[in-house]
Amino acid sequence: MSNTLTGLTTTIYNALDVVSRELVGFIPAVSADMTYDRAAVGQTVTSPVAPAASATDITPAVTPPNDGDQTIGSVSMTISKARRVPVRWNGEEKRGLDNNGASYNVILRDQLAQGMRALVNEVESDIANLCLKSSRAYGTPGTVPFATNLAEAAQMRKILSDNGAPTSDLQMVLDTTAGASMRTLGQLTKANEAADTSMLRRGVLLDVHGFAIRESAQVKTVVAGTGASATTNTAGYAVGATSIGLASAGTGTVLAGDVITFAGDTNKYVVLTGDTDVSNGGTIVLAAPGLRKAIGTSATAITVIAATTRNMAFARSALAVATRAPALPEGGDSASDRMIITDPISGLSFEISLYKQYRQIQYEIALAWGVAMVKPEHTALLLA
Repeated sequence: MSNTLTGLTTTIYNALDVVSRELVGFIPAVSADMTYDRAAVGQTVTSPVAPAASATDITPAVTPPNDGDQTIGSVSMTISKARRVPVRWNGEEKRGLDNNGASYNVILRDQLAQGMRALVNEVESDIANLCLKSSRAYGTPGTVPFATNLAEAAQMRKILSDNGAPTSDLQMVLDTTAGASMRTLGQLTKANEAADTSMLRRGVLLDVHGFAIRESAQVKTVVAGTGASATTNTAGYAVGATSIGLASAGTGTVLAGDVITFAGDTNKYVVLTGDTDVSNGGTIVLAAPGLRKAIGTSATAITVIAATTRNMAFARSALAVATRAPALPEGGDSASDRMIITDPISGLSFEISLYKQYRQIQYEIALAWGVAMVKPEHTALLLA
């Protein structure tokens, strides 16, 4: 058995080639921040967020105007996880395999592949869970998008444009059901209509309406709250309001992440902070940018939309993932060797460590990470 990882470089990269072909859509679609090298697990760090700019008239004068000061906001992110996958072998096990056909490296390759796959899927899942903090939603529960045309992509772009999202780097991540539906559209698979054979020949999802379309195995199906017959109170709420008071009516719950509608308003809103008992006249908070249509001073019915699959559309800068190698104590630990392997597809860098033990050896695949919703108003859900 090799004493260092150098001799296993080919085996590790072969494993990486297997993992990089998994359905990973969110990780390459979001902003990746690798600056949190010193952040401990559980420690909150902040990234600056510049405020919206406002223009003024140009007025000739001897000196320029005394203005331009801004209050810089911030978004918090926590390195929430440091995870590892161990792979251990002893000398007798390796000798037995090599005597029966030198299959040790093949099995080790697959074990490393499964370890990296597990970590990639965890990161992908954590990003997908940010759907609970999106701004608004479009689509019909139980109806697969892109059944007949690309109207859903146009509506998602409308939501993001209305919310002021930048349109230069838009992303859309679908589950495989929506992806399969898109692949059946003639305007994308007919080369003379699509002006491209990628969808027809290789199944590659094309860019549509400015979105880079990706698929993920981790798109979430979210169970809705049980709220029924709930209404707003009679305070009245203007466009942009996010905190909505409830009347003492109805039953059940409105949960964080629920998608709701208000009577007379076709917009579907995502609940940022819910209420565990709507009959008590509490308050719910909508994700930014809040109401698109004002609510009058009469009680307005609230409908909680049923469980849905949450495909997501967003500007790349709206979601962020921070990753690093897990922290080591001063002077290191008992590992005899380490190397970093970067996945060219997801962009994740895994730390591979080698620990020599008594007549056995352990390989460890490790990663630390955190995710954050940076700008809810630059994200939207495509329901299915």
